Amino acid sequence: MRKLLIFLLLIAAGVGAAYYFGAFDRVTERRVERALTDAGLSPEMAECMAPKMVDRLTLPQLRKLERLGPEEGEDVVPLSGREALTRLERVEDREALEVLVRAGGSCAFETFLD
Repeated sequence: MRKLLIFLLLIAAGVGAAYYFGAFDRVTERRVERALTDAGLSPEMAECMAPKMVDRLTLPQLRKLERLGPEEGEDVVPLSGREALTRLERVEDREALEVLVRAGGSCAFETFLD
């Protein structure tokens, strides 16, 4: 029983240390980066935007942004303004959209200056 308790305490300490040092944030950041590249952004742009989005959005907000992806019968990239607006309306989170646009604008500006 004592060995089991020590083992559980070590696991809890390891998970706590990983959380403290940001291991879970890095996993989320990579996932956001991958989702952005899957949506058609360049790897450089996705790499720039992902940390900015992860720092400012909660996990539920990041999940809401997944609604921007194409649904059945839609093209990967919206081909009209109306289709783009339809996807934006699906998100139903103004703050998440604002962070997405700001991160994209900031990264585009940084790329422009390089």
